Amino acid sequence: MVEPSGLEPGSSSLPSEARPTRNLEPGSSSLPSEATSTIKKRWRAWLRAIHRDFGYLAIGFTVIYAVSGIAQNHIEEWGDVSYKATERVITIPEIPDATPEIVAVKTVADAVNLGVPTTHSRAGDEIHLTYASGVKVTAIGRTVTIQTRERRAFIGLANWLHTARGKKAWKYISDAYAVLLLYLAISGIFMIKGRLGLQWRGTILISTGIAVPVLYIALAGGPETQKDTKSIADSGLTSVPVELGAPKARRDVELPASAEQLGLAPSVGGAALAAGSAGPSPAAEPGVSGSAATSGTNPAGSAVLIPLPPNDE
Repeated sequence: MVEPSGLEPGSSSLPSEARPTRNLEPGSSSLPSEATSTIKKRWRAWLRAIHRDFGYLAIGFTVIYAVSGIAQNHIEEWGDVSYKATERVITIPEIPDATPEIVAVKTVADAVNLGVPTTHSRAGDEIHLTYASGVKVTAIGRTVTIQTRERRAFIGLANWLHTARGKKAWKYISDAYAVLLLYLAISGIFMIKGRLGLQWRGTILISTGIAVPVLYIALAGGPETQKDTKSIADSGLTSVPVELGAPKARRDVELPASAEQLGLAPSVGGAALAAGSAGPSPAAEPGVSGSAATSGTNPAGSAVLIPLPPNDE
């Protein structure tokens, strides 16, 4: 093969003067535009790569918080699953009532052989001991019951870590994990484009995830409704205070401006008004003056407890 004249073997077929060149303005550079173009093309790949690595990093934290969260949600049904409770019973010689308390306590402590108790008490034939390890000992007559609590290996530590109160270093670690979850949630929105992303499927799933807690709050009435319902159920009240001058509720009893108008005599102590025949008003109590003492009416703004009729609904 014959090389073109004027060219050395292995060199380009075109001289450098004949090669195409980019027309660049003085002081301009193509590097920023190339970097911008690369970022536009590759940002989703970087997003997915960081999302993947952060997902690996969050696996351990997620397992701890998920398992302990389920256990704490069902603590009313399952009890405190952080500890394994055991109980054993032993028999000791009967301790006479005349035995000094310190001697009786030492007798029980020697019988259980758990060391020196942190607290102790005695009431009649009952002796109670507690230890720093959480063990509780109850002696009644000759029977001694030993109750122990042992923290479970995984769920006990997971529940301990779940609450960051009192753990200064872990508090910041859990904050970092929360930020990690925020990145995973936000970056997941933009990882995929098209119909599998925000244009269709992603929007439906995001909307569903937001709608579930919003609907629950709307249907349950929020935390205040739940707290008020629980307070009323725990109190066991069968009557409600009715403030004079307030709008009448569906089942409340409206009081007249004056009990004398209906021939009713107010009972002592703010109890319910009892119906009766018209008669003279009760005498005013010593030291009480004014229309409230003679007319039987309550001062404005005071409250009277009115028993509710049986609920027939």
